[in-house]
Amino acid sequence: MEKIIKAAMDRGASALHIKAGDVFRARIDGQLTPLTKQALTPDQTRAIALRLISNEEDRARIDTMQDYDCSWGAQGIGRFRVNILKQRSSFMIVMRVIPFEVPSVDSLRLPNVLKTIVEAERGLILVTGVSGSGRSSTVAALIHQINATQHKHILSLDHPIEFLHRDIQCAITQREVGVDTDSVAVGLRAALRQDPDVILVGELGDNETIGTAMEAVEAGRLLVATLPTPDVESTVLAVLAMFPADKQDVARARLAETLQAVVSQRLLTKKGVPGRVAAVEIMIVTPAIRDLIRDKDRTGEMRDVIANGREPFGMQTFDQHLADLVANDEVEYEVARAASTRPTDFERSMHTDHRRSTTAPTIIRPPA
Repeated sequence: MEKIIKAAMDRGASALHIKAGDVFRARIDGQLTPLTKQALTPDQTRAIALRLISNEEDRARIDTMQDYDCSWGAQGIGRFRVNILKQRSSFMIVMRVIPFEVPSVDSLRLPNVLKTIVEAERGLILVTGVSGSGRSSTVAALIHQINATQHKHILSLDHPIEFLHRDIQCAITQREVGVDTDSVAVGLRAALRQDPDVILVGELGDNETIGTAMEAVEAGRLLVATLPTPDVESTVLAVLAMFPADKQDVARARLAETLQAVVSQRLLTKKGVPGRVAAVEIMIVTPAIRDLIRDKDRTGEMRDVIANGREPFGMQTFDQHLADLVANDEVEYEVARAASTRPTDFERSMHTDHRRSTTAPTIIRPPA
């Protein structure tokens, strides 16, 4: 098993799929690629699952578990976020690669405005995207930015712990849900008594957790969390949808006051070279955005406000960033169009920009 995993890592795999009745597969540059020729038996897959579970109590109940999360690492190979599940009464394992080195905003080639966003003293920062979009890496980069430039206490609640942060300028406390605290909700309530300046929550999964997160922000903390939503507008709507109808007005008012920024991302295949690049949508909550969050009839205007806020605030829509990636020859036009929020509008704007660039007169400016 370890030789196969090592071979996958050498080829730049981001995830491995291990399933009874199938071969080992690895996700390389976004595509699932077979690594072996011989299919695994149910007993072999069960044995691999046992190898990956370190907790003795959990190992003892392996035959009754249906979904299980843990982390696993081996020297010279790597660290992984592991999900063990049942399918057709046999085991399947998905292993997601966790880099040993904590990434930075620069190493991930993320917009520089993210460095400014985490300078806020308080507020809720949501990092969103579908599964496999690189949310965890971006969150780690934000925490690293704070750790390297500020003097604060950062407290994280992870399930499981992924990136291991060392103390640089900050003191970092990393708690694993299920090991160091019973649940995210319990750990988050306890965090308010543990003198944090910054709180990291792996994922906001219900209205209780979101409500407690808002309390933390209202008490003067900066809180970074993730959600599995595809873009900025759907993120705002998803948060509000977690609250019952009779509490919607209060939820809108609280979210408008506590939300600091939303960063949504999608990974795209690079043009001409191996690897992927992130397309990022960024909303920084300005007074105009707060008004749109409060008014349920105007939430649909959010994308236009983001697009117009690029120059003064550093905001950008997916389509704006995708156009940049195409213009910089980093992504194929067809790949960008498929990833855009509004493909028809994206196609129209790209053609308009092309016509403008080829017909506009050359302006020679005098030297400054």
